[in-house]
Amino acid sequence: MSKRKASKYKIDRRLGENIWGRPKSSVNRRSYGPGQHGQRRKGKLSDYGIQLRAKQKLKGYYGDVTEKQFKRTYQEAARMKGDTGQNLIGLLEQRLDMVVYRAKFAPTIFAARQIVSHGHIRVNGVKCNIASRRIVPGDVISLGNKAKEMALIIEAQSLPEREIPEYVATDGNDKATFVRVPSLDEVPYPVKMEPNLVVEFYSR
Repeated sequence: MSKRKASKYKIDRRLGENIWGRPKSSVNRRSYGPGQHGQRRKGKLSDYGIQLRAKQKLKGYYGDVTEKQFKRTYQEAARMKGDTGQNLIGLLEQRLDMVVYRAKFAPTIFAARQIVSHGHIRVNGVKCNIASRRIVPGDVISLGNKAKEMALIIEAQSLPEREIPEYVATDGNDKATFVRVPSLDEVPYPVKMEPNLVVEFYSR
Protein backbone atom coordinates (compact mmCIF):
# COMPACT_ATOMS: atom_id res chain seq x y z
CA MET A 1 0.00 0.00 0.00
CA SER A 2 1.37 3.42 -0.92
CA LYS A 3 1.28 5.87 1.93
CA ARG A 4 -0.37 9.30 1.73
CA LYS A 5 2.16 11.74 3.14
CA ALA A 6 0.10 14.97 3.10
CA SER A 7 -2.76 15.92 5.41
CA LYS A 8 -6.07 15.23 3.69
CA TYR A 9 -7.48 18.62 4.72
CA LYS A 10 -4.55 20.33 3.00
CA ILE A 11 -5.84 18.76 -0.22
CA ASP A 12 -9.21 20.45 0.41
CA ARG A 13 -7.60 23.83 1.11
CA ARG A 14 -5.20 23.66 -1.81
CA LEU A 15 -8.14 23.05 -4.16
CA GLY A 16 -10.40 25.52 -2.33
CA GLU A 17 -13.26 23.00 -2.17
CA ASN A 18 -14.64 20.54 0.37
CA ILE A 19 -14.18 17.61 -2.02
CA TRP A 20 -15.43 14.90 0.39
CA GLY A 21 -18.30 16.97 1.81
CA ARG A 22 -17.12 16.49 5.40
CA PRO A 23 -18.42 18.98 7.99
CA LYS A 24 -14.99 18.98 9.71
CA SER A 25 -13.13 20.13 6.59
CA SER A 26 -10.92 23.14 7.32
CA VAL A 27 -11.89 24.70 3.98
CA ASN A 28 -15.20 25.57 5.68
CA ARG A 29 -13.27 27.93 7.97
CA ARG A 30 -10.28 28.91 5.82
CA SER A 31 -11.03 29.06 2.10
CA TYR A 32 -7.47 30.05 1.17
CA GLY A 33 -4.65 27.60 0.54
CA PRO A 34 -2.39 26.09 3.22
CA GLY A 35 1.06 27.35 4.13
CA GLN A 36 2.85 30.67 4.36
CA HIS A 37 1.74 31.91 0.92
CA GLY A 38 -1.78 30.50 1.02
CA GLN A 39 -3.46 33.91 1.22
CA ARG A 40 -1.73 35.39 -1.83
CA ARG A 41 -4.12 36.59 -4.50
CA LYS A 42 -4.76 33.86 -7.05
CA GLY A 43 -4.05 34.62 -10.68
CA LYS A 44 -6.22 33.38 -13.55
CA LEU A 45 -5.56 29.74 -14.38
CA SER A 46 -4.38 28.74 -17.86
CA ASP A 47 -6.08 25.88 -19.74
CA TYR A 48 -3.29 23.61 -18.51
CA GLY A 49 -3.86 24.83 -14.92
CA ILE A 50 -7.60 24.13 -15.16
CA GLN A 51 -6.95 20.61 -16.47
CA LEU A 52 -4.29 19.96 -13.81
CA ARG A 53 -6.65 21.15 -11.07
CA ALA A 54 -9.42 18.81 -12.34
CA LYS A 55 -6.96 15.90 -12.27
CA GLN A 56 -5.71 16.75 -8.76
CA LYS A 57 -9.28 17.05 -7.49
CA LEU A 58 -10.33 13.65 -8.88
CA LYS A 59 -7.08 12.02 -7.73
CA GLY A 60 -7.46 13.56 -4.26
CA TYR A 61 -11.08 12.43 -3.92
CA TYR A 62 -10.09 8.79 -4.47
CA GLY A 63 -7.69 8.87 -1.55
CA ASP A 64 -4.87 10.83 -3.19
CA VAL A 65 -3.76 7.77 -5.18
CA THR A 66 -0.26 7.94 -6.60
CA GLU A 67 0.29 9.57 -9.99
CA LYS A 68 1.63 6.29 -11.39
CA GLN A 69 -1.49 4.37 -10.33
CA PHE A 70 -3.86 7.11 -11.50
CA LYS A 71 -2.20 7.41 -14.92
CA ARG A 72 -2.29 3.63 -15.35
CA THR A 73 -6.04 3.71 -14.63
CA TYR A 74 -6.49 6.50 -17.21
CA GLN A 75 -4.55 4.52 -19.84
CA GLU A 76 -6.75 1.49 -19.22
CA ALA A 77 -9.88 3.69 -19.54
CA ALA A 78 -8.55 5.08 -22.85
CA ARG A 79 -8.15 1.54 -24.26
CA MET A 80 -11.75 0.63 -23.42
CA LYS A 81 -14.68 1.23 -25.78
CA GLY A 82 -16.88 4.25 -25.15
CA ASP A 83 -16.26 7.59 -23.45
CA THR A 84 -12.84 7.68 -21.74
CA GLY A 85 -14.00 10.02 -18.94
CA GLN A 86 -16.94 7.76 -18.06
CA ASN A 87 -14.66 4.69 -18.23
CA LEU A 88 -12.18 6.37 -15.87
CA ILE A 89 -14.89 7.06 -13.27
CA GLY A 90 -16.16 3.48 -13.59
CA LEU A 91 -12.68 2.03 -12.99
CA LEU A 92 -12.06 4.28 -9.98
CA GLU A 93 -15.43 3.33 -8.46
CA GLN A 94 -14.50 -0.35 -8.85
CA ARG A 95 -11.54 -0.05 -6.46
CA LEU A 96 -12.09 -2.15 -3.33
CA ASP A 97 -11.35 0.76 -0.95
CA MET A 98 -13.95 2.90 -2.75
CA VAL A 99 -16.63 0.18 -2.55
CA VAL A 100 -15.89 -0.14 1.19
CA TYR A 101 -16.30 3.65 1.50
CA ARG A 102 -19.51 3.68 -0.58
CA ALA A 103 -21.00 0.91 1.59
CA LYS A 104 -20.39 3.14 4.66
CA PHE A 105 -18.01 0.65 6.24
CA ALA A 106 -15.58 3.56 6.78
CA PRO A 107 -16.01 7.30 7.51
CA THR A 108 -13.43 8.42 4.91
CA ILE A 109 -11.74 6.94 1.85
CA PHE A 110 -8.46 7.01 3.80
CA ALA A 111 -10.01 4.97 6.63
CA ALA A 112 -11.44 2.56 4.02
CA ARG A 113 -7.97 1.98 2.60
CA GLN A 114 -6.58 1.34 6.09
CA ILE A 115 -9.39 -1.12 6.96
CA VAL A 116 -8.65 -3.04 3.75
CA SER A 117 -4.85 -3.05 4.25
CA HIS A 118 -5.27 -4.32 7.83
CA GLY A 119 -7.15 -7.38 6.57
CA HIS A 120 -10.64 -6.55 7.88
CA ILE A 121 -12.43 -6.97 4.52
CA ARG A 122 -13.61 -10.12 2.74
CA VAL A 123 -14.35 -10.31 -1.00
CA ASN A 124 -16.70 -13.20 -1.75
CA GLY A 125 -15.74 -14.64 1.66
CA VAL A 126 -11.97 -14.45 1.09
CA LYS A 127 -9.77 -11.97 2.99
CA CYS A 128 -8.26 -9.28 0.76
CA ASN A 129 -5.81 -6.55 1.82
CA ILE A 130 -5.24 -4.90 -1.59
CA ALA A 131 -7.06 -1.55 -1.65
CA SER A 132 -6.73 -1.11 -5.43
CA ARG A 133 -8.25 -4.52 -6.24
CA ARG A 134 -10.83 -4.27 -9.03
CA ILE A 135 -14.31 -5.27 -7.89
CA VAL A 136 -16.73 -6.57 -10.54
CA PRO A 137 -20.55 -6.59 -10.52
CA GLY A 138 -21.83 -9.39 -8.31
CA ASP A 139 -18.87 -9.36 -5.90
CA VAL A 140 -19.88 -9.44 -2.23
CA ILE A 141 -17.86 -7.29 0.20
CA SER A 142 -18.16 -8.14 3.89
CA LEU A 143 -16.59 -7.18 7.21
CA GLY A 144 -14.42 -9.58 9.19
CA ASN A 145 -15.57 -10.54 12.71
CA LYS A 146 -13.28 -8.05 14.50
CA ALA A 147 -14.29 -5.22 12.17
CA LYS A 148 -17.98 -5.57 13.07
CA GLU A 149 -17.20 -4.25 16.56
CA MET A 150 -14.80 -1.45 15.58
CA ALA A 151 -15.93 2.01 16.76
CA LEU A 152 -14.68 3.55 13.47
CA ILE A 153 -17.04 1.38 11.42
CA ILE A 154 -20.00 1.86 13.76
CA GLU A 155 -19.42 5.64 13.52
CA ALA A 156 -19.26 5.50 9.70
CA GLN A 157 -22.62 3.74 9.46
CA SER A 158 -24.31 6.53 11.43
CA LEU A 159 -22.90 9.42 9.36
CA PRO A 160 -25.75 11.58 8.06
CA GLU A 161 -23.80 13.45 5.37
CA ARG A 162 -23.80 10.73 2.73
CA GLU A 163 -26.08 8.03 1.38
CA ILE A 164 -25.23 4.61 -0.02
CA PRO A 165 -25.60 4.83 -3.84
CA GLU A 166 -27.89 2.48 -5.78
CA TYR A 167 -25.02 0.61 -7.42
CA VAL A 168 -23.98 -0.75 -3.98
CA ALA A 169 -26.64 -2.93 -2.32
CA THR A 170 -26.20 -3.52 1.43
CA ASP A 171 -27.36 -6.58 3.34
CA GLY A 172 -27.48 -5.58 7.02
CA ASN A 173 -24.55 -3.66 8.50
CA ASP A 174 -21.75 -5.99 7.48
CA LYS A 175 -22.29 -7.04 3.86
CA ALA A 176 -22.63 -5.23 0.53
CA THR A 177 -22.87 -6.30 -3.12
CA PHE A 178 -21.39 -4.28 -5.98
CA VAL A 179 -24.37 -4.26 -8.34
CA ARG A 180 -23.03 -2.47 -11.43
CA VAL A 181 -20.38 -0.09 -12.70
CA PRO A 182 -21.88 3.41 -12.32
CA SER A 183 -22.00 6.24 -14.84
CA LEU A 184 -20.69 9.69 -13.89
CA ASP A 185 -24.13 11.10 -13.06
CA GLU A 186 -24.82 8.25 -10.59
CA VAL A 187 -21.71 8.90 -8.48
CA PRO A 188 -22.54 11.01 -5.39
CA TYR A 189 -19.72 13.57 -5.55
CA PRO A 190 -20.15 16.49 -3.10
CA VAL A 191 -18.49 18.79 -5.68
CA LYS A 192 -18.44 18.87 -9.47
CA MET A 193 -15.92 16.49 -11.03
CA GLU A 194 -14.78 16.98 -14.62
CA PRO A 195 -13.21 13.78 -15.97
CA ASN A 196 -13.33 15.27 -19.50
CA LEU A 197 -10.67 17.79 -18.37
CA VAL A 198 -8.59 14.92 -16.96
CA VAL A 199 -8.76 13.23 -20.38
CA GLU A 200 -7.64 16.51 -22.01
CA PHE A 201 -4.75 16.76 -19.52
CA TYR A 202 -3.38 13.30 -20.34
CA SER A 203 -4.00 13.50 -24.09
CA ARG A 204 -2.03 16.75 -24.57
